[in-house]
Amino acid sequence: MKQLWSYLQLHLRNDFRWDLYASTAVFLTVLIGFNYSFHFERNVIDAYRGNPIRIFWYFLEYAVAYYGGLLLWVGFNKKWELLQNPRTWLYSLTILVVLAVDGGFYGYHEWSLRIFDGQIYNYAFRCFSNLSSVLTVFLPLALFYCCVENQRHFFYGFQPKWNKLMPYFWLLACMLPFIVWASFQPDFLRSYPSCRDSNANEFFGVAGWVTVMSYELFYAFDFISTELVFRGFMAIGMAHLLGRGAILPMVVCYAALHFGKPLGETIGAVFGGYILGVIALHSRNIWGGIVAHVGIAWFMDLAAWWQGQN
Repeated sequence: MKQLWSYLQLHLRNDFRWDLYASTAVFLTVLIGFNYSFHFERNVIDAYRGNPIRIFWYFLEYAVAYYGGLLLWVGFNKKWELLQNPRTWLYSLTILVVLAVDGGFYGYHEWSLRIFDGQIYNYAFRCFSNLSSVLTVFLPLALFYCCVENQRHFFYGFQPKWNKLMPYFWLLACMLPFIVWASFQPDFLRSYPSCRDSNANEFFGVAGWVTVMSYELFYAFDFISTELVFRGFMAIGMAHLLGRGAILPMVVCYAALHFGKPLGETIGAVFGGYILGVIALHSRNIWGGIVAHVGIAWFMDLAAWWQGQN
């Protein structure tokens, strides 16, 4: 934990200024307030499921969030030359397109209808929706890494450093009281557990826990792709262009990713995204974030399941 704390101290000492952070907080408040007041993602973006225009709406949402955060950092630090670098636009537009395609992709709906003649549609839909990032995230970023990067790092911090993961388990333990508190909130229980009852276990002729655990593994994969995008590409990958300025735009965009989730989860994502982003930036590794992110997701499902048993 001492190492993680030193990363945060160093970053805040070099990056923190009241006017910048206060302005970013105001910008975040406006974005979050607009979405949850008008339910923009639910009423507008989700209305186009299966329609390619949904990708455009996601791109617009993420671009407003990311470039708004970037302009604030650049403006307050008077680093306008960063916006004159074509690679800044190449990198940022690439990852925003990847995010938009990943959010708007709906091919797994058709896959779920066809596999096993649609008899386990709900279960297959949940699993495929998590695994689809193989096509929408991992493949395009791997191509970008091979064709554009000079490979100054191991695939955006994806190289494991197992001997340095223990502090993240302590960080995860610190989150448990907040997860337990959240599990008593109605909007939390409307969203979790992420895997609801299905007939998949009966279809396969196995115990219910087998299909639940299988789903949870696929669910974890989705968080690995999320860490690759935000902490890997946006923090580590953009650092050679933006330096410490890679963090705040990433955090604002990461908050926008949660607009379809309960409000408390979106607010928590701001602080969690900042902490994990700073750690990834300084450690050049995203596996700590993967441990924390997957662990929180699993504990949230477990807490919601436990509430359902009482």
